[in-house]
Amino acid sequence: MAKPIDKPNSSVSPAAIFALPTQNELRACWELCRLHNNIGFWVVWLPTAWSIAMVYHARPEISASAALVRAAVYVPLCFGIKSLIMTIDDLLDWDVDRLVERTKNRAIPRGAISLIRAWLFFGFQVVSGVFLARTTLSTTALYASMPVWPLYMIYPTCKRWTNLAPIPLGLMFKVGIFMGWSDLSTEGGIPWHVLVPIYFGACLWTITYETVYQHQDRLDDIKINLHSPARLCGENTVPICTATAIGFLGLLAYGGTLNNQGTPFYLGVAMAAVVLFRGLAATDINSPEKCKAMFLDTPLVGQIILGGFVVDAVVYRLTEGIPF
Repeated sequence: MAKPIDKPNSSVSPAAIFALPTQNELRACWELCRLHNNIGFWVVWLPTAWSIAMVYHARPEISASAALVRAAVYVPLCFGIKSLIMTIDDLLDWDVDRLVERTKNRAIPRGAISLIRAWLFFGFQVVSGVFLARTTLSTTALYASMPVWPLYMIYPTCKRWTNLAPIPLGLMFKVGIFMGWSDLSTEGGIPWHVLVPIYFGACLWTITYETVYQHQDRLDDIKINLHSPARLCGENTVPICTATAIGFLGLLAYGGTLNNQGTPFYLGVAMAAVVLFRGLAATDINSPEKCKAMFLDTPLVGQIILGGFVVDAVVYRLTEGIPF
């Protein structure tokens, strides 16, 4: 019979539970939020920024200053969402993380913070996040995000029972596509026919980069019998991810067409496609370093697309004589 895994620092005195955090615990909280690695922020904020740029293009009455302020407001919100998801992921996966080479030195597995103190920190994040959201988001934007809230708790469990974890990850990370538009639009509504294709396209983008990323842990996942898209796709990973990347770019372009985007937008999509397909072509699923390299290009892909949206909106206003 396998020996049970002891919980890290499972015996904490009642007085210590609510004590002020030590310097080591503060560092552990920083690590729980992945504030040393902000790819998670980019993949949450960029789709929101795309949406803001789209509504700025579609609604001449919206000023550039209003769009920039909204984009800036979403920076702390998206850092908060990303940090919250990373923390709950570590809380629910600490026993698995200590068995995987890449994750065994994370804060909870190595004992830098106790489980109960980490849960307390998570509670603080939830309260702070709800307060920030209630005070900065429109009601429509808040309601648009609510359907994915349960996924925050479901996603960390996925590797225990399904190979399709990138699907809920994409659904919750990319919901900003609806929030950005609804937050800035003077009409307060959401053009679902325009944004839904982009939302599902962005979810395909998540499947693309996450499947490659998970190959870093594939051998450990096999050893401890965890599920992952890397195990599901195996040697067919690059062709499958190429197909999901094509789907992403196609749906993105389709949504842009419905929003009457112009040539600069499509040039941005084409440039992003070059970066994405070049990364996939260079991917060796048996090389963790190359899988990581492809994953690290993810923010650049989204940033190029954002650049296309922004330049397109600026060019459109200049040519049509619409004030900024």
